Amino acid sequence: MHCSLCQSSNQAEFTTEMMIHFRGLRKLTDPGVLVFPKVLVCLNCGFSRFTTPKTDLARLAGDNLRTEVSTQQRSVAAD
Repeated sequence: MHCSLCQSSNQAEFTTEMMIHFRGLRKLTDPGVLVFPKVLVCLNCGFSRFTTPKTDLARLAGDNLRTEVSTQQRSVAAD
């Protein structure tokens, strides 16, 4: 596989630990979702990419859905 940016084949895969936070003032106290993707890094230009594991993706989708529902409920209550 070649780098999407510079087309180099000089790449390495690293195990990572990443904390993903949702945007918005309402989510400031939310600790976020801890994920452990593998990151593919081009050792020539630094371009990096990762794929979120399915189990982590399900947690992100679930937390995001709860945020959207909560926001919708508040806007309906305000009307």
